[in-house]
Amino acid sequence: MSEVTSGGETNPADGPFAIRCVGLSRNYGEVQALKDLNLTVPYGSIFGFLGRNGAGKTTTIRLLVGLAQPSEGSAWVAGIEATRTDSVARQQFGYLPQDPSFYRWMTPVEYLDYAASLYAMKPGERRAAIDEMLRLVDLKSAARRKIGGFSGGMIQRLGIAQAMIHHPQILFLDEPTSSLDPAGRYEVLELIAGLRGKVTVFFSTHILNDVERVCDTVGIIHKGRLLLQSGREELMARYAINMAEIELDHLDGLENGLEAELKAQPWVESVRVEQGVLHVTVTDLAEGKRALLPWLANAGLGVNRLEWVRPSLEEIFLKLSA
Repeated sequence: MSEVTSGGETNPADGPFAIRCVGLSRNYGEVQALKDLNLTVPYGSIFGFLGRNGAGKTTTIRLLVGLAQPSEGSAWVAGIEATRTDSVARQQFGYLPQDPSFYRWMTPVEYLDYAASLYAMKPGERRAAIDEMLRLVDLKSAARRKIGGFSGGMIQRLGIAQAMIHHPQILFLDEPTSSLDPAGRYEVLELIAGLRGKVTVFFSTHILNDVERVCDTVGIIHKGRLLLQSGREELMARYAINMAEIELDHLDGLENGLEAELKAQPWVESVRVEQGVLHVTVTDLAEGKRALLPWLANAGLGVNRLEWVRPSLEEIFLKLSA
């Protein structure tokens, strides 16, 4: 496998991966904050990096953006080795820290112009990029207002705008919704979802609903170790519950031995009625999906709703990080 040189050459072995970590570790004295992280994030994905507070999420991001150096291992961002504090790598990504600070006396236009100047963008480029970013984060109407009067959601959206002002390939967001009220969280999550396919988003959070809502790929970290990495749908399928919830026209239709007959089917593990809903657990999910609805129809039971239960990300997370 070819390595990156100190001059910022790309690593062709990265292929479709926007981010790649190999054996990445970080110690703070006797505390090992990150332990042998091996991780790949494909281009164009919204990657949810999920973990409890103190799990190692911020440490990982700080290593990837060059704000800290690893004790061991390496990481590549857009094929460039970020863990060598290479300034070329920094041109490839944008970064929004967990608690961003802004000059409160500035306006968004002034602040974004300042941020763009740090990337040596020419005045014409800066004006066009500022206008584009203000439209993207829906702050056009507040472009001349003082940042000091902004809500939390507006602050985070401005933070995303400054992180993207130079049109990076990759965007690092560290807990972007943790301190927001429901309205602010909605605004920021809608913005992140709208970036799908346009930029690779590495999005750390401890809020499970945020990951379930916007992320297509999930990594779960616990006590500095990566427990798993998977596509969101594949993760849900892997931990699927082989149970269907059925609402019938009349539960009394299960009388006359039909409930016992259903329990006797070779593909049925258990049957129970709870709060007016029939719960059927099957021994084989594929067989159950083929056989359950025809059986209910043949038994003459009117079905108002049949839904195969999916585990929540919260249930999976709690199971893995117990």
